[in-house]
Amino acid sequence: MSKSNSLFALILAFTLTSFAHAEGFTVTSSVVKAGETMTNDQVFNGFGCTGKNVSPDLKWEGAPADAKTFAVTMYDPDAPTGSGWWHWTVFNLPAGTKELKAGASHAKGGLPKGAVQGMTDFGKSGYGGPCPPAGDKPHRYIFKVFALKDKLPLDAKAPGAMVGFYLNQLKLGEATLEAKFGR
Repeated sequence: MSKSNSLFALILAFTLTSFAHAEGFTVTSSVVKAGETMTNDQVFNGFGCTGKNVSPDLKWEGAPADAKTFAVTMYDPDAPTGSGWWHWTVFNLPAGTKELKAGASHAKGGLPKGAVQGMTDFGKSGYGGPCPPAGDKPHRYIFKVFALKDKLPLDAKAPGAMVGFYLNQLKLGEATLEAKFGR
């Protein structure tokens, strides 16, 4: 085998190994189904929406073994703001965390000790469900679980963009679940 073929084979093997590792990190929910419409339980209560605003259950597996902490975000890239809309950021979840129960955002003691919820674009920390403008096309709501190499040096006043900046700096891997909602 020539040097160039050997190098190509090595790069291909590394790429496939990395891809397989990334493919193994998944997030699921019993109430939020990939590509489907979110239920009224998860929809925001305000801004003209009348949902229950309950954060969904999320369960993840296959995260990188060396993750020291996790974070969860919910983001709407279709919001008519020019920059999307942060609906939820929760970070500094301990390394052993593998799920969040439904309502964890609002339930007393629902999040593991040390977890922090940042500010949403609704102006509050915690979960803020979907509530796109009436008559707009259905929006995409992207839940991501990040496996991180360290804690975020932020508090509950941190806006979504700042949380996102640190997540991308400390990311070891991520798992994504996308659903939609329109009204």
